[in-house]
Amino acid sequence: MGQPVERESGAAAHSELPPGQRVQRGWPVTHYGPVPKFRPERWEFRVFGATADGEKHCWTHEEFAALPYTTVVADLHCVTKFSMLGAEWGGIPARTILEIAPPAPAVTHVMVWAEYGFSSNLRLADFASERTIFATHKDGELLTAEHGFPLRLVVPHLYAWKGPKWVRGVEYMTADRRGFWEERGYHNIGDPWKEQRYSYQEGPGDGPEL
Repeated sequence: MGQPVERESGAAAHSELPPGQRVQRGWPVTHYGPVPKFRPERWEFRVFGATADGEKHCWTHEEFAALPYTTVVADLHCVTKFSMLGAEWGGIPARTILEIAPPAPAVTHVMVWAEYGFSSNLRLADFASERTIFATHKDGELLTAEHGFPLRLVVPHLYAWKGPKWVRGVEYMTADRRGFWEERGYHNIGDPWKEQRYSYQEGPGDGPEL
């Protein structure tokens, strides 16, 4: 998908591991459920919910692939306690999506939707980070199907489950609600430097209002 037009690296690449993590050689495959079959003629990326213009925005695979491409060098921290350091992720910055399909002023969170109805909620500020990227490549190579091809979200400053594989769209929300793993006992925010692994660790304001 595209050619690199800029590169971000350095400052956000931590020289130490978050608490409880270990360095992983290679990249283990971790996910729930089967690997979906990619059908480019049926693939569509959607932005919907509380958009600024009230409309749903859609891209075909070809249209999405034509969006500006960049690279980010960042670590990947899995809640299962392995960390993969210094990977180069190539793809479409989340900020690009926010620019071409802006959210309404009242939006505070997003829900990232993937195949089979899988979802992950994020604060808008986390999604809008300059290092959050819809990745199509790792270290210059296309992602494999097992690792999320054709599209996975990478949010380097949060645990990896916050960046789903096989992403199909983003919902803008004016209030928070839990995604797939968050409904099943994982922390609503997922900051590895605070070791926010499970929902019982949540403090006031960390989760949706009941």
